[in-house]
Amino acid sequence: MSTCLQFCGLERSAWTAEKDRRCTKIGQTYGYIRVSSTDQNEDRQRIAMTAKNIPAKNLYADKQSGKDFNRPQYKQLIKKLRPGDLLYILSIDRLGRNYEEIQNQWRVLTKEVGVDICVLDMPLLDTRNGRDLMGTFIADLVLQILSFVAQSERENIRSRQAQGIAAAKARGVRFGRPPKPLPENFPAVWRRWKARKITGTKAAQECGMPLATFRYRAGIYEKSRLP
Repeated sequence: MSTCLQFCGLERSAWTAEKDRRCTKIGQTYGYIRVSSTDQNEDRQRIAMTAKNIPAKNLYADKQSGKDFNRPQYKQLIKKLRPGDLLYILSIDRLGRNYEEIQNQWRVLTKEVGVDICVLDMPLLDTRNGRDLMGTFIADLVLQILSFVAQSERENIRSRQAQGIAAAKARGVRFGRPPKPLPENFPAVWRRWKARKITGTKAAQECGMPLATFRYRAGIYEKSRLP
């Protein structure tokens, strides 16, 4: 009986050692960077990735909104990741700004692909630590909170942009391409049109523009002449 227990103990020890060997297998280290537009600076994220000695070939960067995960570099990154790899991101909002999709992508990366994720600005979001029930619970809770904050911030940004545009329009600021300058004969044609000496169609033809455009420009011109 004791011999059997010893044999079983040896078998179990060998199995545990093999399991530990597989679990501690070192994979590749990757970094993901995202900014929302081409004029935003990604230096802070790159400096953080450099500090982690991530090879340049393993750095992927998108200059695109975080509203979804339809991003070219992110898709390339997903194809490269393998079980045991480690992915660094600076903050959860660099991964995305959509609550449900952040949750889903986190699950895909950690459960289906089998990679570890480390969020540098939030040490609690490091899947290499706290693998027990309590650690997992805390990490999941923090992830949900930060994902919610990321989406809320995106919605707040859009709201502030809309309010700013509305306020600018109320001040008379016009968006889009600046209007073409009026033709030199416009004032004279406008006066004849206002005096009912020519029709709107004739006036538009003389100014080389569609009737609707002539009437629109005529309205602006008239307002500009008011004292």
